[in-house]
Amino acid sequence: MIKRTLLPLLLLASSLASAAELTEMEVRWLKAGSAVLAYAKQELKLPLDITVQPQARANDVPLALGYDNGRCKLVLSMRGNPAAEDILNNVPPEQRPLMIEAMVAHEIGHCWRYVQGEWHVVPSGFEESQQQPAALRDTRREEGYADLVALAWVQQRHPDQYATVASWMQQVRAPSPAAGSHSTLVWLQQAPTGAAFDPSLPLFGQADRLWRQGLLLDH
Repeated sequence: MIKRTLLPLLLLASSLASAAELTEMEVRWLKAGSAVLAYAKQELKLPLDITVQPQARANDVPLALGYDNGRCKLVLSMRGNPAAEDILNNVPPEQRPLMIEAMVAHEIGHCWRYVQGEWHVVPSGFEESQQQPAALRDTRREEGYADLVALAWVQQRHPDQYATVASWMQQVRAPSPAAGSHSTLVWLQQAPTGAAFDPSLPLFGQADRLWRQGLLLDH
């Protein structure tokens, strides 16, 4: 993977020409998520790098979050990936930037959990069920938390679009063999409307409160 010093460039860029080393798709996605990335870097001070793969592998998703040497890695795998934007196929073009923004917020939710040392950790006192395979269960829980962060972000920044984003996320997360560890409806159902989030709490606290409710049902 080739690391680029993209974030300052994209936060300041006003045209595609100023980010000429990136593809048009990469620029669109990063610009759509720029408000989330600015929040993560400037307000939260998260240790976040952006990485562009020169060639996507067969099963790579277009956007993913990893963690290495104490830093979060937001990885774009779009080059040579014909399915990179399939997730947006049923979304009207004018709404696609909003959905991408929600996806970036989802990945920042993962970063927050990593940085806080809470990855695959459940609340103190939570009684674990042994009925599910641990790897599948743990991954789905983290996906559920990150989905709630995405919805909390949308409620905070785009409350008039909350129902649209929540409906799309439910379609994406609907149970299916393909969804597997990313089937998070038990958590999405905790936030049917933006009113489910407590605005008196910080963003991640809002997500955490509903995530804990979902944990009690995910047994």
